[in-house]
Amino acid sequence: MPNAFNFSASPFDCLAPDEQALVRSSVDIAYFPEGSVLLDRGMEPTHLFVVIKGHVEQTEGEQLLASYGPEDCFDGRALVAGRASSRFVVVEELVAYQLTRDTINELIARNRAFGALLFADLGHKLGTLAQLADQHERQSLTLMRVDQAFVRPAHVVDASTDIVSVTRLLHEQRITSVLVSGLPQGLGIFSNTTLQRAILDGRPLAELAVGEFASSPVISVRASEQLGDAMALLLRARVHRLAVLDEAGQVCGILDALDLFSFLANHSHLILVQIEQAGDLQALEQPAAQITELLSALYRGGTRVALMAQLVQQLNTRLFERAWQMLAPADLVANSCLFVMGSEGRGEQLLKTDQDNGLLLRDGYAPPADLAAICDAFSAVLLRFGYPECPGRIMLNNPEWRGTASEFAQRCQGWLLMPSADSLMRLAIFLDARAVAGDAQLLAGVRQKLQTLATDNDALMARFAAAIDSFGETGRWWSRLLGRDDELSSVHLKKAGIFPLVHGVRSLALARHVEATNTVERIDVLVADGTLDAALGREMREALHLLMGLRLQAGLQELERNRPVAAEVDPSTLSSLERDLLKDALAVVRRFRALLQQRLRLDVL
Repeated sequence: MPNAFNFSASPFDCLAPDEQALVRSSVDIAYFPEGSVLLDRGMEPTHLFVVIKGHVEQTEGEQLLASYGPEDCFDGRALVAGRASSRFVVVEELVAYQLTRDTINELIARNRAFGALLFADLGHKLGTLAQLADQHERQSLTLMRVDQAFVRPAHVVDASTDIVSVTRLLHEQRITSVLVSGLPQGLGIFSNTTLQRAILDGRPLAELAVGEFASSPVISVRASEQLGDAMALLLRARVHRLAVLDEAGQVCGILDALDLFSFLANHSHLILVQIEQAGDLQALEQPAAQITELLSALYRGGTRVALMAQLVQQLNTRLFERAWQMLAPADLVANSCLFVMGSEGRGEQLLKTDQDNGLLLRDGYAPPADLAAICDAFSAVLLRFGYPECPGRIMLNNPEWRGTASEFAQRCQGWLLMPSADSLMRLAIFLDARAVAGDAQLLAGVRQKLQTLATDNDALMARFAAAIDSFGETGRWWSRLLGRDDELSSVHLKKAGIFPLVHGVRSLALARHVEATNTVERIDVLVADGTLDAALGREMREALHLLMGLRLQAGLQELERNRPVAAEVDPSTLSSLERDLLKDALAVVRRFRALLQQRLRLDVL
């Protein structure tokens, strides 16, 4: 066995020295000419192949499932199952290492991670990588349990206790809050901030019961939950403290926001505080810039993509809301709904992308005469904050994306009932709309009318879903990923995977009247009602987050080089493991596309 075997390539990078020695003593090199059938459906495999030179295609019928190039291995799943489920054909003369089934079985028995990375699906592979993360990169503190952070003891007082006694307890225990029992609505909380309201009340503090001023209900989090989820809950609920519950559901402590964010050592809380305390638009520029810095720090720390997207969504929401409140008069804010769309609306935006937003006005409300100027100013402010203008002008400074609720309902009806390529694109964009400021019920009303209009018209749903093929034959992505397409060597992650996945799920969600806008939430509903298989749904979630993570990684690298952020990735810059996972993710997207094409008859359009 030559010493050239690459043990840094997945899944061999997790082998111990004695396991590597087993590989070296067992491996052979084989040559196969172009056109050779290495495995066929139903055949019993005898070897695992690791490509040295050449390319192999995996097909099922006429459908291309995957392609394999240098340092890729196949077919581990067939070795474990004892039968090949598809056909493997050499499309470019092949030189490959061969490892016998007995050797592979011994490696699997010795090394659990090797087995998982060799034949598991995408979700299990990523789960295994998470368990092994401490061997490859620093684990994010956000993955730690709540009870591993600094949780303060919970002090509980009765609602009838007077304010002076409670203040004395705060001073003696050096705490900033107490829980209040005996309230009709359940447990409440009284803090130093609440004490100020009690003092300003004017009545003698000794005569005031703490229950009069306690805030309720108390937002809680389980001690076993992850710190990252607790951080997101604090931001979403806009509170400074969480009651920590034990396994029995009893309060076992208080998690203070300052304690949590100090523990996590990131600046998300400080960003939110700066947004809240900003007195003008100029003061908002600094926290707007820090959102990208925070994202970079969280990524380097290994934070989950889903959590990063959730945090960015919460921060962006508050940033947009504060900017709109500074520009728009109070009566306009109260009688309108500012909404965002696209990845921002779905809660899947990471790095700053094009502005996609609009404005709904209450029916019968007379907006200010300078409404157009206000909307222009808002778009200009977001541009200043680093959010580029939408090339298609899907922005509230475009009159087509602002109007009364009734006008928008009519537009949606036209998009749905008189479909064209342009109107269906607009419909798809609007389906992801999410309110960020003003009266959210205005948007909810329009969305409800749209859901009512959405019928079981198979032809319409098929035409809507057909946009998943907007970017041509997906087989070319395999060539790009394997470096076989010299003209176009990079892989456009959005076109190759993210858009077909997101829009395909959006199409099924429209057909099934699913109200959720987030892709993962839509998948969960579609799995629950039987539209999607649970295993495919799980892999689709994992594939989406993997593609988002690779896109973020590439974008951060572009920012470091002072280049525009694109959605492309150069396969040569990826590790063998990342290329392996990317291929798995694109294979999931391909299976989902095939399902849509079969279910919605896209092939007859």
